[in-house]
Amino acid sequence: MPHYHSLGVIPHKRHTQFRKPDGSLYSEQLFSTEGFSNDSSLLYHCHPPTEIIHTDPAINVMPRVAEEKMLQHRSFEGFDLVPEPDYLNSRKPVLVNNDCHIVLAAPVESMTAYFFKNADADEMIFIHEGSGQLTTQYGIIEFIYGDYLVIPRGTIYQISFNDPNNRLFIVESFSPIRYPKRYLSKNGQLLEHSPYCERDIRVPKQLLTIDEAGDFLIKTKKKGMLYGLHYAHHPFDVVGWDGCCYPFAFSIHDFEPVTGRVHQPPPVHQTFEANNFVVCSFVPRLYDYHPDAIPAPYNHSNIDSDEVLYYVDGDFMSRKNVTRGMITLHPAGIPHGPHPGAVQKSIGKKETGELAVMVDTFHPLQLTVEALEIENKGYTMSWAE
Repeated sequence: MPHYHSLGVIPHKRHTQFRKPDGSLYSEQLFSTEGFSNDSSLLYHCHPPTEIIHTDPAINVMPRVAEEKMLQHRSFEGFDLVPEPDYLNSRKPVLVNNDCHIVLAAPVESMTAYFFKNADADEMIFIHEGSGQLTTQYGIIEFIYGDYLVIPRGTIYQISFNDPNNRLFIVESFSPIRYPKRYLSKNGQLLEHSPYCERDIRVPKQLLTIDEAGDFLIKTKKKGMLYGLHYAHHPFDVVGWDGCCYPFAFSIHDFEPVTGRVHQPPPVHQTFEANNFVVCSFVPRLYDYHPDAIPAPYNHSNIDSDEVLYYVDGDFMSRKNVTRGMITLHPAGIPHGPHPGAVQKSIGKKETGELAVMVDTFHPLQLTVEALEIENKGYTMSWAE
C-alpha cells in the first residue's frame, strides 16, 4: 500500500545472483500479503529464512466469545484493563467478527525473549500511551503518542517501550489495511483532497543487519493458535530490501480534518479501509460555520454497520461521562445520536479538541469475556431524559 521504498544494499536486477563478500549467495525472499498479485517487497537475507530447528507445542489464543448476538448500545472502560508484563499476554480481544478483532493491550515490558509474527492479520496498533520503537526486518520505526503503526501480516517484529506505562488500541484485520480508494489516483498517489499525503507516512529507517547464529524464537499466530517456531539465525539478517509492502507509521495529529458550513458525515474522517470495515480519525477541528449550524452530530440509524468509537483525549460534546480509553459500541439496527442536552449545548461552539479512533464494521461484532469484565452497565438507557 505505501509508495516504493528501498533500504540497504540490493542487486541491480531482481531474482539474479547477489553475492556476499566471501562469494556465497545472499538469500532472496519475496514478501507479499496477497500472493504474487499485489504489492510486495524483496528482502535479501544473510541466511535462508526457512531454517526451523525446533517447535514448541501450540497454544490456543482464540477469543473467548461471551455474546454472539445482541441489539443494544454498550460502553466499556478500556483503561480498566489491568496491565501485564508480557506484550502478547497483555493483548485482550474485546470485540470480534470474521473480518477483524478489536484488541486492547497494556504491556509493561518490552519484547526481548521472542519475536512475533501475525500470520493471519494485518495489524493497526494505535499508541494511546507510551513511546518506543518497532523493529522489523525492514528497519526501525520510532513511535509516540498518537501514532498508528500499520504492520502487514507475516511481518516479524519486536516492540521496545521507553517506560512501563503503555496503552494500545489494536485492530487485527484479516484483509489488507489500505488507504481509502477515493483518496488515490489510478496510479496509487494520494490525491489533493486526501486528508494526508506521502510526506506524512513514516517508513522504516536504520536497517539492522544482525548476522548471528543461535536459537531465535518467533511466536507465530495462525488460525487462533500461537506456535513457537525456533530458527537457526536471527530474523533481522536482511542486508537490503525494496518494494511497496512494509510496515509504516502515521500520526493521528497529521490527519487534516474536513469541515463545512453544516455538519459533515463520518466518511470525511476516514483514514484506512479493509474488507468490510473502515477506520476513521476524529481530530481537533473548527465546527460548522453556517449561522444556524448545529455542531453536534445528528441522530443516525446504524442499519448496515456496527460503530465502535475509542475515545483518546479531549472533550466530546455529544456524550456524557466520557473517559480516556472508553469504547462505545452502537450496533447495526437501532439509531443513536447525541446524549440529551448535547445538541443545545453545542450551538455556538466554534471548535472541538476531541481525539478519537472509530471503527465501523459491516458485519456484526461479538463481545468477549474480557469486554464484559470492563463494561459500563446501564449505558443502553443513558439517552433517557
